[in-house]
Amino acid sequence: MANQNIINFKQEEVKKIAEKMSKAKSVVEAEYQGVTVEKTEELRGLLRDAGCEMIVIKNNISRRAAEEVGYGDLTQDFNGPNGVVFAYEDSVSAAKVLYNFAKKNKKIKIKSGVVDGDFYNTDQIKEISQLPSREILLAMLATQLLAPVRDLAIGLDLLTKKEETVESN
Repeated sequence: MANQNIINFKQEEVKKIAEKMSKAKSVVEAEYQGVTVEKTEELRGLLRDAGCEMIVIKNNISRRAAEEVGYGDLTQDFNGPNGVVFAYEDSVSAAKVLYNFAKKNKKIKIKSGVVDGDFYNTDQIKEISQLPSREILLAMLATQLLAPVRDLAIGLDLLTKKEETVESN
C-alpha cells in the first residue's frame, strides 16, 4: 500500500506542475549546480519581483508534466540539478532575470524554455532575454506608426505657411 501512496503523490505533483506550466506565459529551465543558498535565494527574490517563480523539481516529474501539457521538447534538458522558472506576467521576464543573473554567476546555465507556447534552445532564450520590454516595444511601434502622420502634418504646415507668404506678397 505504501507504493500506491507514493505513486499517488507523484501523480499529484505532476498534475500541479503541469497546471503551473499551462498557466505560465513562459517556462525556462536552468541548471544551478554549485550555486550557494544565498545566491539561489537572491535569484528567487529577483524572479519574484518580476512576477516569476522558481521551483526545484525532480526531473522525472518535470518530464511527465511537460509531456502532459505538450512541451515535449523541454524534456531533453531535464537532467542534472535544474530549477524550473515560471513567468506568469510577462513572457520574457524569466529569461531576462535568469540571463542577467547568469552573467554575474557563471554557475547558472540556462538550458531551454517555452515562451508563448514555442520551444527555444539556450541561444534563442538568450536572444529573447535581450529584447526590450513589452512597454518599450509598444512605444517603438507607436512611434513608427505615428511618424508618417507627423511628417504629413509638418508638410501641410509648411505648405500653408508657403501659401500665406505668397498671398501676402
